[in-house]
Amino acid sequence: MARRRRRNLPTEPFEAEIESLSHDGKGVAHLDGKVHFIDGALPGEKISFIYTDRRRDFAEGRIEKLFSRSPIRIEPKCEHFGLCGGCSWQHISDENQILEKQTLLQEQFKRIGKIEEFELWPPLTGPVWGYRHKARLGVKNVDKKGRVLVGFREKRSAFVADIKSCPVLHPSVGEKLELLSELIGTLSVRSKLPQIEVAVGEAHVVLVFRILEDVTPDDLLKMSAFGEQEGFTICLQRGGPDTVVTLDGQPVPELSYSLPDESVEFSFLPTDFTQVNPEINRKMIRRVIETLNPTPEDRILDLFCGLGNFTLPIAKKAGEVVGVEGSDVLVKRATENAKKNGLDNVHFYAADLFKELKGQPWAKEKFTKVLLDPSRAGAKEVIEKLPALGVKTVVYVSCNPSTLARDSDILVHELGFKLIKAGVMDMFPHTAHVESIALFEKR
Repeated sequence: MARRRRRNLPTEPFEAEIESLSHDGKGVAHLDGKVHFIDGALPGEKISFIYTDRRRDFAEGRIEKLFSRSPIRIEPKCEHFGLCGGCSWQHISDENQILEKQTLLQEQFKRIGKIEEFELWPPLTGPVWGYRHKARLGVKNVDKKGRVLVGFREKRSAFVADIKSCPVLHPSVGEKLELLSELIGTLSVRSKLPQIEVAVGEAHVVLVFRILEDVTPDDLLKMSAFGEQEGFTICLQRGGPDTVVTLDGQPVPELSYSLPDESVEFSFLPTDFTQVNPEINRKMIRRVIETLNPTPEDRILDLFCGLGNFTLPIAKKAGEVVGVEGSDVLVKRATENAKKNGLDNVHFYAADLFKELKGQPWAKEKFTKVLLDPSRAGAKEVIEKLPALGVKTVVYVSCNPSTLARDSDILVHELGFKLIKAGVMDMFPHTAHVESIALFEKR
């Protein structure tokens, strides 16, 4: 939901000099002793801005006029940049985006983790356009516009952005948003279809239409013809994830992705969590394996393992791997994928890693190394239990540098580990999202 505009905000523009970037990619300035976060502003720029929020400890604004231009600023490729909330950094050159993310990571380690000395990995980079293989698109029938909008939400708003294409989505979908809009505009449920889940596999593309009321036979014919013409498998979702079915009521077809270097292939359903950027995912897995250096003597614990994205390739080289994940659905998928790949040295458990783990059988065992890949909330609760598991090596994959830095503080200053190496991975180009990896060794 969009943040409500706070009352009594000044309407006139104010001038500021931008000092740095915040962890979420906004320009940072200080005015009257208060930190200001300015959307769209870059370090070194002199700007004027309009307030969008003002609180006791901080304020927010959006850039109104640019007086001096940062050398890293470029013209955005997408005509919808600034309106659409899918991207926030298209105004920064590709090479500088990743450098800014690296700087943000270092600053979080220093400020939150109180760690300054460690080796930097070279950033992992890949395609910057057409990279998104997973997405959730909003859908809205707007009578005043006489059309159905399909796309990401507007920046700072719950409204669906009025866009006709998206260059960061896989082209099979990103170049056909207008066609999707036209199709949905002909359906009886055009005002009862709020969302499309996009899932691109190596063999085909699935679109899951979330519907709030049943479709008509005529709707089914139109969607079926469209899917066949454009190369989509269209599914319908009336309720939760377990209600997703094909147009003829059959179970949802599985998609797949592969790791050629590790000779592993994964099957997944369109509503399963998978990484959005397959090329960076492959490079990330390679770095994890090189860093863990699994051997037949290793028992490795993979916490927050999902459908086994890291677990299975690690099991190709380790003596035994145990994967733990909070979702029963993903544990089932991981177990199935292990069987499909002929791996019998990997075992999966479902457990809430933010709660007490004493009753968990794997928590009573010993491991040589551990891999962590938590959500944005981090892994604070479980890392405090690592010493009891006998772990000497920790590899931490993070999607939030702030919680990584917080957890690093615990690992280094409370549990006796040392941060050896860390680096960023460009999983989400043109956004301020920072994916990173860190290696810790027991001192």
